[in-house]
Amino acid sequence: MGYEHKNKKGQKYYLHTKTVKLKSTGKMQTIYYFSKDPKGSIDLPAGYKVVENPKTGLPFLKKK
Repeated sequence: MGYEHKNKKGQKYYLHTKTVKLKSTGKMQTIYYFSKDPKGSIDLPAGYKVVENPKTGLPFLKKK
């Protein structure tokens, strides 16, 4: 099981990753996102920290 974050509202979110192709340049880029589904979650990558949106409580990653 990967990284789990509990927000200020008590909801659990799990970290996931996906590799996407950028339309503008055609390069491949890895994106990180949070989902309520624990299936396929990953560990927190090195050099990142979790920050929570103060209005919505949604977590997102930020480089340290």
